[in-house]
Amino acid sequence: MQGFLSIILLCLATTAIAADIPSNQVDMNDPKELLRIAAHVNAGDFGWTADPAASGFASLSHVQTLLGTFQKGDARWKNVTLPVYKGTVSSAAATDFDARTQWPSCSVIGRVRSQNGCGSCWAFGSTESFEGSRCIATGKDIEFSADDTASCGNGGRNGCNGGQPSAANQWLASTGVVTGGDYGGGGCLPYVCPPCKNILPGHVYPPGCPTSQCNPLLTCTRQCSNNAYTKSYSSDKTKAMSSFSVQNVAGIIKALSTSGPLAVAFTVYADFPAYKSGVYVQTSQNELGGHAVNMQGWGVMDGKAYWLVKNSWSAFWGDGGYLKIKKGVNECGIEGDVSGTCHTNSCVKANGGGGGNYGDGDGNYGDGDGNYGDGDGNYGDGAGKNVVV
Repeated sequence: MQGFLSIILLCLATTAIAADIPSNQVDMNDPKELLRIAAHVNAGDFGWTADPAASGFASLSHVQTLLGTFQKGDARWKNVTLPVYKGTVSSAAATDFDARTQWPSCSVIGRVRSQNGCGSCWAFGSTESFEGSRCIATGKDIEFSADDTASCGNGGRNGCNGGQPSAANQWLASTGVVTGGDYGGGGCLPYVCPPCKNILPGHVYPPGCPTSQCNPLLTCTRQCSNNAYTKSYSSDKTKAMSSFSVQNVAGIIKALSTSGPLAVAFTVYADFPAYKSGVYVQTSQNELGGHAVNMQGWGVMDGKAYWLVKNSWSAFWGDGGYLKIKKGVNECGIEGDVSGTCHTNSCVKANGGGGGNYGDGDGNYGDGDGNYGDGDGNYGDGAGKNVVV
């Protein structure tokens, strides 16, 4: 009888915890809201831990400034049709995979960047996917410019005001991107948005770097901003051979293990910014907006299958800038908007080669040392199946 009462009390306590954060009743501007959400997560048996102090966000409204990915239903969302990556996975497929350890010579894969108070996540997710998969294909460990993608890419050309990683990947194949790393770094066009000013140690997000400091600077100039860089903007452009979408878990696993990191879009809920460790599952019903990240692997932790994902909120956030999110159930939509770029002929063939002309008339998709084209830039025979993402 005593054991039965204990079970009832535990159930009641869990219900009370869940009731602490009713749907659509979070205070977006209250600094204590993230503390309440973290307490809710840590008191429950959700399989992950929350630490808002480590996240560095002052409020949920500050989080929203970083969520710049357009999702279906948004008036700004575009129908982007990309060839579908065709991949099958054998029963002998690895139970875990990490692109960082699979290709250790490609340091760009594990390098965590920061949007610095700008809603340019869509540009970071796609550009980091591009540079990672290109390094795997060519052996060239080069960082490319999220600034160029955000300001000039057809993912929106809106900079901090949003875009789509699928459209950005399409642009990376049709137009290409220049080199460039973090603010003050090397390459043609380093990120123009200044680093956030620390409010407290480890706190590197708004309001320490309000969007107003970045948005006016993030414009498409089509010029290199690094005076020490010797190449011109146009000569520094590098293109992918093609871009593609992925429709299912088997395809994601195949693409990750053969071509490399992918750009993925998903919905961020109010509990996500407080993530610290474990396998994330949604515990809040309060949507904050659309976000894009860089998917790099998969695995199993405490019996829970997960995707390994790199965020662009600096290495202070989450688990060293990374997170694990539940795999196989389209958690928060993370398996529903997946795209990448091809840098090898085998990758192009894997997505049917359909989807059109990615050429510029001369078939040159390299950086001066590699011809990926066939003279007319046509990589499709029209037979490839397309999908809207």
